[in-house]
Amino acid sequence: MPRPPSLAPQRQRSCGTVALQAGPAGDGGPTRVRDLAESGPSRIRFPKVGGALEGILVNTAGGIACGDAFSVAARLDPGADLVLTTVAAEKVYCSDGPVSVVHNAFTVGGGAHLDWLPQETILFDRSRLHRRLEADLADDASLLLCEIVAFGRAARGETLREALFEDVWRVRRGGRLVYADTVRLDGDVAALLARPAIGGGAGAMGTILDLSPGAEARIEEARALLDGAGGVEAGASAWNGHLAVRLLGPEIGALRRLAARFLEAYRRAPMPRVWQT
Repeated sequence: MPRPPSLAPQRQRSCGTVALQAGPAGDGGPTRVRDLAESGPSRIRFPKVGGALEGILVNTAGGIACGDAFSVAARLDPGADLVLTTVAAEKVYCSDGPVSVVHNAFTVGGGAHLDWLPQETILFDRSRLHRRLEADLADDASLLLCEIVAFGRAARGETLREALFEDVWRVRRGGRLVYADTVRLDGDVAALLARPAIGGGAGAMGTILDLSPGAEARIEEARALLDGAGGVEAGASAWNGHLAVRLLGPEIGALRRLAARFLEAYRRAPMPRVWQT
């Protein structure tokens, strides 16, 4: 009996996970990997670089397709210092119905510091993605987050006429919710982004969030670093002990360059080398 045309065929989907625990070696020594688990197409590599331990996430599947599920869980022991990034931009391909899921979860112990600096996510037309980021911080832990999204492939002149993008962030400090943000774009995403109150015609967006002790006091520094945005709408705000930077741009190139320039100056450290390739 033929399959009804409205039903998507069953497929074998990718399911990738990375679970990592890191902590300082000895008495105040450099951060090292204490425990690591990888499954499916998800891998992590640790190049030899100076300063903080750097982990580069790799998706050997080459992207995220309809119904795939990926997760990253990182636990930092007290005093650990870790930078996580991705080897390349993450592509989310078109779907005939199923929603792909990405779940990132971080636990940052006392005095520990985590920088989450993945390269951009590129949404294809008819892609469907639910992404969730959760973080649990000790009272004196530090966390810097950056996420950049491109709505369509700029080189192809692609726009998202039918797509789903849901992005949920929840951060707790000492068990108390201190930051909550949800973005949901469903349907004709290009038309939604064209609205002045939503995107003003943007083709890419970025969010940088600093949840480190003293972050709120760096607001004027952050605004100065955003000067000369080069056609990207950029703004910084600070409240409740943290600092947030929002970026909107007509295309991914200028927005990515501004984000990298800002982060390098704000962190007072070079960006991961994979950002330069």
